[in-house]
Amino acid sequence: MDSMAFKTVSDHRTFSDHGTLSDHGTLSDHRSVSDHRTLSDQRGHSHKGRGATINPEGRFEKATREAVDDGWPGAEDCDVARISTQVTAERVKTIITRNKSPDVAFNLSINPYRGCEHGCTYCFARPTHAYLNLSAGLDFETRLFAKVNAAECFEKELARPAYECETISIGTNTDPYQPAEREWKVMRSLLEVAEKYNQPLGIVTKNALIERDLDILAPMARNGLVAAFISVTTLDKDIARRMEPRASAPARRVEAIRRLAAAGVPVGVMFAPVVPFLTDDALESVLEAAAGAGATQASYILLRLPYEVKDLFRNWLNHHYPLKAAHVMNRVHAMRDGRDNDPHFGSRMRGEGEFARLLQKRFSKACNRFGLKPNVRHLDVSQFRRPSLNGQLDMFG
Repeated sequence: MDSMAFKTVSDHRTFSDHGTLSDHGTLSDHRSVSDHRTLSDQRGHSHKGRGATINPEGRFEKATREAVDDGWPGAEDCDVARISTQVTAERVKTIITRNKSPDVAFNLSINPYRGCEHGCTYCFARPTHAYLNLSAGLDFETRLFAKVNAAECFEKELARPAYECETISIGTNTDPYQPAEREWKVMRSLLEVAEKYNQPLGIVTKNALIERDLDILAPMARNGLVAAFISVTTLDKDIARRMEPRASAPARRVEAIRRLAAAGVPVGVMFAPVVPFLTDDALESVLEAAAGAGATQASYILLRLPYEVKDLFRNWLNHHYPLKAAHVMNRVHAMRDGRDNDPHFGSRMRGEGEFARLLQKRFSKACNRFGLKPNVRHLDVSQFRRPSLNGQLDMFG
């Protein structure tokens, strides 16, 4: 970035050195953490294999940095170079998160990673990177944190006398089978703990890497201890390549549904998020393909644009689909009471208004046509065996 000058808007720094994390624990084993500057360049650029087109400061930052062309040759190309992924090992104090959202079907969840390399431009989890003094843009998909002691924490938390067994959801925030999982195997270690103590799990992913763990998932499924949802937003590979660049291709996700079902793992399809004028027309075709592959359940969520995501998505939309951008956002506003985002329980997942009701009717009719049921599967909690802190199973768990 030698040929680009940077203008600092205020005297506060805009990126940190990642010493410690105050909310969960500390960081260790920093792998290739580089000086990846956060820039408020609203022009946007495509980066091969990346979803976000900008890398704005987090909402808690008091300063911004703007790229300024200082006239040196090559300045226009300095921001479009390939950006590598950097994964930092993080040791956490706890791993199970309790949720208090009345419009989601789970109370407990686990996120093996912070950030997600899939790079889905619409991801509502992007704003969580602001708590690390990182950007919800490119930082979210390139500056990742692997919770390397997740399995150890998981076992300890299951052993607590106050813990009452219920299904734990994994993948509702960042994807547990994102590309980094191939090397770090944090999700694999969590599955091993769950299998050992008969802890039921619900898994959501858009990556076919889930097939790697069929040797654990299939036996758990036979005991009613696991169910999976594969997220399929579209069958159009070109849209998927731009919108979720490092997730498995749509056809590959459908094949993952087929292989999970063939192995006896209960599997559903999540048509999420629904992006008006871009992916909503694929609702019936996605549900039909998933049902044909063996899915038995279905769910959908309307596009959500909280905090920084609204600007990230708008920039991406204007960059990749300029002729559709206004139509997409107008329809979003029609389904969100005139706003980019609706944070209210009860309406944030489905939207409001005539178009939201039509979408609900389409979804219900498609589910009936293809024999898909709502997300109502209950897993067996009666088989849970509580670990003991001394390494022995609790005979009375």
